[in-house]
Amino acid sequence: MTNQYRYLVLAVFAVLAAVSVYGVLNLNFSFDFEQFFPEGDEDLEFFQEFIEEFETDDNFLLIGVERSEGVFEQDFLEDFHELTLACRDLPHVRTVESLTKFEYPVKTPFAITTVPAIHIDEPERYEADKKRLLNDDRFVYNLINEDGTALVIYLKVVERIQLDQARALMTALDEKIQTYNFEDYHYLGRPYFQQELVDMQKREITVSAIISGILVAVIMFFLFRRPWGIGLALFSIGLGMLLFMGMLGVTGRELNAMSALYPVLMIIVGTSDVVHIMSKYVDELRKGHSRRDAIRTTIKEIGLATLLTSITTAIGFASLLTSRVGPIRDFGLNAALGVLIAYITVIFFTTAVMSWFRQPQIMKVGRSQLFWEKSMRWTYQLTLKYPRRILLGGFIFLGISMWGISLISTNYDIIDNMPRDRKISRDFQFFERELAGFRPLEFAIYAQNDYKATDYEVIREMDKIEDYLAKYPYVRAVGSVTSVYKSINQMNAGNNPEAYEVPPTKERFERAKRFTERIPQLDMKVLVSEDEKMARITSRIDDIGADSIKNFGLRFDNWVGQNLDDSVVKVRRTGTGLIIDKNAEYIRRNLLQGLGMAIVIVSILMAFLFRNVRMLLISLVPNVFPLLLAGALLGFLGVDLEAGVSIVFAVVFGIAVDDTIHFLSKYKLARNKGLSVEESLEVTFLETGKAIVLTSIILFFGFLVMLFSIHPPSVVVGLLISLTLVSALISDLLLIPVLIRWIMPKDKPGDTSDQLSEEVMEASV
Repeated sequence: MTNQYRYLVLAVFAVLAAVSVYGVLNLNFSFDFEQFFPEGDEDLEFFQEFIEEFETDDNFLLIGVERSEGVFEQDFLEDFHELTLACRDLPHVRTVESLTKFEYPVKTPFAITTVPAIHIDEPERYEADKKRLLNDDRFVYNLINEDGTALVIYLKVVERIQLDQARALMTALDEKIQTYNFEDYHYLGRPYFQQELVDMQKREITVSAIISGILVAVIMFFLFRRPWGIGLALFSIGLGMLLFMGMLGVTGRELNAMSALYPVLMIIVGTSDVVHIMSKYVDELRKGHSRRDAIRTTIKEIGLATLLTSITTAIGFASLLTSRVGPIRDFGLNAALGVLIAYITVIFFTTAVMSWFRQPQIMKVGRSQLFWEKSMRWTYQLTLKYPRRILLGGFIFLGISMWGISLISTNYDIIDNMPRDRKISRDFQFFERELAGFRPLEFAIYAQNDYKATDYEVIREMDKIEDYLAKYPYVRAVGSVTSVYKSINQMNAGNNPEAYEVPPTKERFERAKRFTERIPQLDMKVLVSEDEKMARITSRIDDIGADSIKNFGLRFDNWVGQNLDDSVVKVRRTGTGLIIDKNAEYIRRNLLQGLGMAIVIVSILMAFLFRNVRMLLISLVPNVFPLLLAGALLGFLGVDLEAGVSIVFAVVFGIAVDDTIHFLSKYKLARNKGLSVEESLEVTFLETGKAIVLTSIILFFGFLVMLFSIHPPSVVVGLLISLTLVSALISDLLLIPVLIRWIMPKDKPGDTSDQLSEEVMEASV
């Protein structure tokens, strides 16, 4: 390798690195629940039309303020009311509501007047106020908890609030609330989620990169034991990750909830490539070859092999492109590009720099080789002595895995995607426990025939729906246009709590309706469409799980069919929560489609490489076991299959097949040289087994880095991938030799009918 070539390569990578630094400084982070909407779904299309007619169902921020001894205390109420009024001046806030602002309408002989729901300046009336409010379904779980120990300020924010707007709002709110001495306070809503979950993403990327870097440094120390070798390996890996992250920044690709895996993937993939390239270079130098010849042989043999394994890994990630969920597709595409970037960095930059060094400068050769030879020879003998036990163990493993897969649940909760031991998670649980929670659940009510949504007959049908929903304790904060007419009916009855109902007769309803038309400040646009042919019922449902909510929806639909007059109304469920929960259905379907496509593509690659149907079967069978184990672990550990976890299968398949390619390629090369089946297998264990085991160890500990994550799905992904890649190693070392002896016992050395050229086979080792 000439100095001119080396300097040119270094100059190109220096420019790319500079551009990448700029890209890293301009990385875009985002999080919103719309990212996880399944594209192309008919319910999604309907929901988008629904919110165009009304408004989004998550454009709010709730502030829950606690006082364990009860909120009906004058100093507390004065501070709370002052905060309520101050919230009107916060950026990107449209309206503010709380109980200290609310006033009951009162009908007098002279006019309609109002009285406050809470008489802040009259403590002697607190007990009566408390009793009235805690018996009012409009407020319990919405603006006050049922124990009277927490009050809520409801902020309606701008629709589809963006990250910079959310940060401005939350910063101003934090500064304001710190001026009060509240016992405790909690937030819930889209602006809060956006800020906190994006901060979590940044933290995850930083921590995973640092811990992975430390881990790789330790591994490189034990492998090379020389400063130049360790430094070159770490610099190459770091450069690959810099180029990848820079590419994401320069191209404007957004980092979402799954981005924490990128540093781990890049470091692990880069480490595997670096170990193969540098180890081969050292081996060639030890054979007495010159540095130029050693580099040429390394690029010729290991370069193509690494290219093949990089392509199979990229195919595994690319299988995620079949998903309807945007973040999953983005992860698959970005990860596939990252694998190729890592390969290009190693094959050009690492080899260019490495060619300046002699073997003693890169690696210290010790006595560990004897240990590896003994270990690999023992493993080979194990497959020779106990083939039936290995096959029996495989069938037992298969049966247990199928049992575990049958236990997989998609009943995932939002809380399972919240960061562990963080305020946002505690706040979410507070609102779930004390108030109405977060998951929006909407119902679109269509007036049929000549009816309008504000007609008495339609209102009565809507009231039936609300009465039905009230039977389920996990459905809370139910509201609709019916509350307007119920409030007027209650006012006409002297604010008797029992009169909070739809006027019992059409005549009284029409009087109430005419009264609403004389109230100019009454805006019902968010409850009834402009043409009055559609209305909405809003509610929030507890985080009881996607499947549980789906079952509730099916019961509701059945009840509607049996109890409502379809000549008056038709009903359709919708809302953010419903759309996100539909991912459970698509995840399972796309998972099978994507993996099936990946297996087909890899099969074509294997067929090209080995040109033998039996070898194709041998190459695929061992890689099914890691996939089965991943599914079984989900079932046995009770981990719900959701968007963040579903990527496990693509990652496992894409990486696990690499060792199979290395093993079978070395075996086939030995056969091409005239060795018998057993001689070829023994040579494969001795010459390739060490590399396979080492890379598997690197992968195992590399993905275990995710255990340091505060994001539960990332922890699950890291643990599952680590364990399943161990099973992939065991499957390759134990099952492949047994299958070769069983399926291909009559192969003759030198048979060219099913071989590639020896040159290509050498290159794929």
